[in-house]
Amino acid sequence: MSDCNTCPSSEGCKKDKDQCMIESNPLNNVKNVIAVMSGKGGVGKSSISVMIAKQLNQFGFKVGILDADITGPSVPRLLGLRDVKAFGTEELLYPVETEDGIKVMSLNFLVEDESDPVIWRGPVIGGMVKQFWTDVLWEDLDYLVIDMPPGTGDVALTAMQSIPIDGIVMVSVPQDMVSMIVAKAVNMAKKMDISILGVIENMSYIMCPDCDKKIQLFDGENTEQFLKDNDLVLLGELPMMNSVSTISSTGYSSSKGQLWDMFNPTVMNIIKRLAEVK
Repeated sequence: MSDCNTCPSSEGCKKDKDQCMIESNPLNNVKNVIAVMSGKGGVGKSSISVMIAKQLNQFGFKVGILDADITGPSVPRLLGLRDVKAFGTEELLYPVETEDGIKVMSLNFLVEDESDPVIWRGPVIGGMVKQFWTDVLWEDLDYLVIDMPPGTGDVALTAMQSIPIDGIVMVSVPQDMVSMIVAKAVNMAKKMDISILGVIENMSYIMCPDCDKKIQLFDGENTEQFLKDNDLVLLGELPMMNSVSTISSTGYSSSKGQLWDMFNPTVMNIIKRLAEVK
């Protein structure tokens, strides 16, 4: 177990120093840990995790992505890292690096075939997430983005207890049912005393191809009420765009353009909020 002097988040940590038992790797120096979370799957959490990491990288920061969605790891494909394996020794796991220098660790880098199912019980999956923090050689990073598993179950709890998360970005879509489920994740984070940076609303609207007018797919008042009820900040809104839906099949590189210019202010809001809560 580490003490506060070896914890990379010791300066901004709000936890009880006598009770905090987070393990860390003394070879690593991770300055900021951002978790991307939602109450359910299918809302674009992994795509947004990759977009945040890519934008931070383009700003000149040293960035890593920890794929904590063990049973549904999609970060490698979103980054175009197919048929790539991670190297490991008895002591350390070495992350895979993208062409632009983002360090990535995912279970897909450790299995024979990415389509093989992960038939593990919760404690084993949680142990793997913990190892991705303690045993991976992240070295010096300005930001580590964690793609959290969906829901509020055992694995999400293990990640929150085992990794010094500085702030959580919640991902939602403008529907009552989804907002209710995301509220569960929000309340979980609050009970774990982890700061919530705000909400990114995905699939918020579509752009009219003829007049460039925003067309709301759902009642916008639902989102406003959800934010008010949970005392949350809206970090940004993303439209339904082909460049988002094709990331999983074509990777990030071919999906640059208008979307990334649009997402730029959202990442700036994340950086600003993180500075406020630390």
